[in-house]
Amino acid sequence: MDNHATIVIKKVKKGGHGGHHGGAWKVAYADFVTAMMAFFLLLWLLNATTEEQKMGISNYFDPTAISRSTRSGSGGVLGGTSITVPGALKSASSPPMISTPQVARPQAERTESLDPDSDDPENIESRLGSREDEEGTVNQEVMEQMLREREQQQFEEAEAALKEAIEQTPELSEAGESLKIDAVPEGLRIQLIDQERIALFPNGSAAMYDQTRALLEKVAEVIKKMPNNIEISGHTDSSQFAPGSTYTNWELSSDRANASRRVLEENGIPISRIEKVAGRADREPLVADDPADPTNRRISIVLKNLTPEQAQELNLLDPSVAGNSPGVSLGGSPAGGADDSGAPPGTPPRTPPAASNDRGGPVLNDTGAPAPRVGG
Repeated sequence: MDNHATIVIKKVKKGGHGGHHGGAWKVAYADFVTAMMAFFLLLWLLNATTEEQKMGISNYFDPTAISRSTRSGSGGVLGGTSITVPGALKSASSPPMISTPQVARPQAERTESLDPDSDDPENIESRLGSREDEEGTVNQEVMEQMLREREQQQFEEAEAALKEAIEQTPELSEAGESLKIDAVPEGLRIQLIDQERIALFPNGSAAMYDQTRALLEKVAEVIKKMPNNIEISGHTDSSQFAPGSTYTNWELSSDRANASRRVLEENGIPISRIEKVAGRADREPLVADDPADPTNRRISIVLKNLTPEQAQELNLLDPSVAGNSPGVSLGGSPAGGADDSGAPPGTPPRTPPAASNDRGGPVLNDTGAPAPRVGG
């Protein structure tokens, strides 16, 4: 029994799958997950913040404000003075300078503070003046844009009201075809145009037909509610009076424009709103290819665009009156004054020579002789 060796049995515990390389992978995986979480958190923050907030955060971490400091030491009451500061080594008895902590500021403010002339009163006034000019220009543009949009709405409402008024008047059903409304750079243009079957005036005369007067009365009924100034112009075709006649298309177009002005004033348009009354003769044909076309004979009424100054005087840009439509009535009654022809209001138009009719046959005067003018 003593000759047998002692047998020792040792139990070895075998590790699992990870026993060969330990748990270091868990640390690497945790770092990876943390980095991914930080990455997606950064993406979320970038999406959730505004540009101003991003600029503020970047300025907060901007190290350039500290690097520009000319002072040394710890700051506060124990802060020393750098030798780079002018006068720092002036004398030993000079009072110590107390530095204050530097606070990061936006780049624009730091740039201004580095300007050696930034404290110059002239530079300060010039900068303030330039800023005021820029703000004034922006405000002016905004006001003009608001005014144009409001006027466009008023013009559209006036056009619709005028067409509706004519449609509701049976005697103007045919004359309504003579009405043309369009927008021009100066404002809203209302034109009364001669048609093949319907003439506004007798040929060569400024005495308008009854239907023309009724049409002008409807126009006055709508535009008298608006504050815009008015320009009236008369136009003829290219047909001329007989040679030697002192009465020409210039006088004829002016007389027709003045006759139209009188009708507007008689129906509530204040004379203060009449800005211009002019005769254009045949210089601005509606049908340029055919100057003799009857549609070139017309009366043009333009509602002028308001200036920002006029709009402010009428409080048209005040939000409390922004909903008023189609316009603001100036009120008042027509006042006396002279027109472009030099005659006071109420003076009857000049009587032109007798003229041919609209369809070719000569109009005979009292002696039975043909009239000297042919055309419109």
